[in-house]
Amino acid sequence: MVTLLSSSILQAQEAAPNVGLGGFSLEQNLGIPKSLLLTIHSDRMFSESEYGQRIAREMEGRSAVLMAENRRIEAELRAEELDLAERRSTTDPDAFRALAQSFDQKVQETRSTQEAKFLEITNARDEARREFRQTSIPILEQIMAETGAAAILEQSTVLLSADSIDVTDLAIARIDAILGEGLDENAPDSNQP
Repeated sequence: MVTLLSSSILQAQEAAPNVGLGGFSLEQNLGIPKSLLLTIHSDRMFSESEYGQRIAREMEGRSAVLMAENRRIEAELRAEELDLAERRSTTDPDAFRALAQSFDQKVQETRSTQEAKFLEITNARDEARREFRQTSIPILEQIMAETGAAAILEQSTVLLSADSIDVTDLAIARIDAILGEGLDENAPDSNQP
């Protein structure tokens, strides 16, 4: 019976030589899987790549400039509001009402302007991520060709998978080697709010 079992195992291994390796070839254990399906953590690919880190630094810089501007404007408006409150008792009610309405309008316009600047930064960040994704597609296609994969799936949408088909680290290394920080000569100044 032991001979029969050993014989069956040998026949199975000869018929499917990768079974003992979890269904993967030896090449996969050397860093490049051979699989029809691969997975990737696209958020990590972006955030850990040099390109993504540069974009994050730029957006953080723009956000910091805007936050400082918001704090300065807030302090100015607070001082103006206190001045207006002090003038209330010595100002004609109709004149004060006009001053208060003017101040409220200024606050609303300022809020709209600052919200538009914030939205501009958010849109720039989203556009930079889209550009990163588009720019990285040829690199991911090359990984697919090397591995014989038919698809790369977003890891967050996969219920279960083997770690050996995750190509996130490989993609980051390739993106860093090929694109680096992805600098564009025509990029806007990162200190612009």
